[in-house]
Amino acid sequence: MQRLSLDQPIPDALRGAVLALGNFDGFHLGHQAVVGRAVQRGAHERKAVIVATFDPHPVRHFRPDTPPFRLTSLDQRQRLFAGAGADAMLVFDFNAALAATTAEDFVADLLARRIGASGVVTGEDFTFGKGRGGNAQVLRELGAAHGIGAETVGPVTLDGEPVSSSRIRAALSVGDPGTATRLLTRPFAVQGVVVHGDKRGRALGWPTANVELGPYQRPAYGIYAVRVRLEDGSEHDGVASVGVRPMFEPPKELLEAVVFDWDGDLYGRVIEVALHHYIRPEKKFDGLEALKAQMDRDAAEARALLRA
Repeated sequence: MQRLSLDQPIPDALRGAVLALGNFDGFHLGHQAVVGRAVQRGAHERKAVIVATFDPHPVRHFRPDTPPFRLTSLDQRQRLFAGAGADAMLVFDFNAALAATTAEDFVADLLARRIGASGVVTGEDFTFGKGRGGNAQVLRELGAAHGIGAETVGPVTLDGEPVSSSRIRAALSVGDPGTATRLLTRPFAVQGVVVHGDKRGRALGWPTANVELGPYQRPAYGIYAVRVRLEDGSEHDGVASVGVRPMFEPPKELLEAVVFDWDGDLYGRVIEVALHHYIRPEKKFDGLEALKAQMDRDAAEARALLRA
């Protein structure tokens, strides 16, 4: 799948594409419905499909002090969009210039002239343009004037409530990865480069692959049963700690994953750690022997949960 930006011209083969337009952070059931409709239109009209997303998230631009909240990285979104049947991902660089672009110019200059979109699919609540001057109705009207057929997809509900990124974040923050999984249709996963730690896990008999949480939404601190995806695409069961390691000073926020039944050097490599089950909150123990005994129990419980 191609990753595009407006720094370079859109390839000729992708001009005239149907565009799925939104933030799509998390790519949950609602986002999947929007992209699915764009893919359906592309197949019917024999046109390419581009999924357009924004990075950084507009919230980060307007409120830079907002705590981390992202549910997916760009690399994860690209893989998910490809799996949904799209041909390319277009990343809008959400900067001051884009924030100042009027709704009219967004459609006329960006969608029509620079991208050459023939159709656009959004969610019903999509807004765009300076001061959120554009909405679904404005997009339909402006799009029609430039030969772009715009349509919306209604919200998807689960358990009587609309699926949303905020519901997923709320579930993760209280240690409920199961609900997040149902809304996302897959477990929430942190992807990052394995960094060097202080090697305490190795000394305790449980060597860990440490990943910084970066811009991701913070799940409830604690111990999780996880599956770890390596660069070769293989997946491995494991157990992970997310938090500030209350046994050690100074506190340092990390995701520390133990990959079961695997031995190798992961330093500097990209891994993805998917949170399947919450086991317990993090805790300070009376010494390293007590910590090691609890780690053994956590690993056994993680194996049992993942087998089930």
